[in-house]
Amino acid sequence: MRCPFCGNVDTQVKDSRPAEDHVAIRRRRFCAACGGRFTTYERVQLRDLVVLKANGRREDFDRGKLERSIRIALQKRPVEPDRIDQMVSGIVRRLESLGETDISSRQIGEIVMETLARIDTVAYVRFASVYMNFQAVGDFDRFMAELRPQETPEA
Repeated sequence: MRCPFCGNVDTQVKDSRPAEDHVAIRRRRFCAACGGRFTTYERVQLRDLVVLKANGRREDFDRGKLERSIRIALQKRPVEPDRIDQMVSGIVRRLESLGETDISSRQIGEIVMETLARIDTVAYVRFASVYMNFQAVGDFDRFMAELRPQETPEA
């Protein structure tokens, strides 16, 4: 592993332990050349996923992009960072277990929305407003009406 401080390729592992609910391995490393210490994470990757965008483009799946969008939706919400990491790992495992390497961005968005709906309703609405690309207030109103329980008329 290359040192992020000086670029030396000879770094030593000082400590290893499971992380993210035993889905990754956290390694503390030390660079003998500059004395820098840093942490790396290793995750099992079952297959290389490719995202099929709505406009027909294909791009490599980026776990970091998924994590950033979820963290933005959950910003200032009472959800622990470890819970977010577990959620992202769960979504990635679910995508990898679909058995296909090509996955539509729509399918990814729906899985994220389903997961967020179980964890935090506000984050779900935030993510959905971007994902569904609401163009007018009416679009948002229709979406919110589906979330609200139907009121029964009183007799």
